[in-house]
Amino acid sequence: MKELRPLLLLIEDDPQFRLLLATTLENQDYRVLATETGREGLIIARNRQPHLLILDMGLPDIDGQDVIRRLRKWSELPIIVLSARNQETDITQALDNGADDYLTKPFSNAELMSRIKAMLRRVAQLPGGTLEVFQVGELKIELTKRRIFMAGHEVHLTPIEFRLLCELVRNAGFVVTHRQLLEKIWGASYVEHSHYLRIYMGQLRHKIESDPTRPRYLLTEAGIGYRLYEEDEA
Repeated sequence: MKELRPLLLLIEDDPQFRLLLATTLENQDYRVLATETGREGLIIARNRQPHLLILDMGLPDIDGQDVIRRLRKWSELPIIVLSARNQETDITQALDNGADDYLTKPFSNAELMSRIKAMLRRVAQLPGGTLEVFQVGELKIELTKRRIFMAGHEVHLTPIEFRLLCELVRNAGFVVTHRQLLEKIWGASYVEHSHYLRIYMGQLRHKIESDPTRPRYLLTEAGIGYRLYEEDEA
């Protein structure tokens, strides 16, 4: 039996942009469901169970942030936000509410397709069980054995450093906000203690990066969070 093409849900209120983007996605061999309102999009998401949601923030009925919050009450559907809002506060709020990725308009079709492929690839790996080994460049992380290697040499991390690195591995290629990392590693009562994160990221970089001032693996998304570099697949 032929495997069904991935089903994408597009919520975008601009009719010309919606048609253009839907056509572009279909030409890339995706199936597309498109709507202009957040409420209809939520209904479609529940009834049709798409593989991924592409969401514009400025909708005519409810704000995109509200769409994310409502959806996250009952679904882990991956969400890529497309928006002309490029303020750090908007991006951070969307990610903290549960979006997985954020692209600011204007963007290239190539960039969007790359993000979609990376997201679907990550989701496809989840049912297969726990990731045992993550490797990118000279960095190798044996998660189940709790061992880290850089250029073949073992690197010793503290328990918190290891947990922080593992959280970035789980989201490799995608930004994780300061708030998400603080809550995950230290707990909800520490979400305002950003200095914890700066200290431990600095320690991690000194242990992993050949030049901590110009990191290759542990990347900063200014004002938003951190991202673990993931090499593109050929």
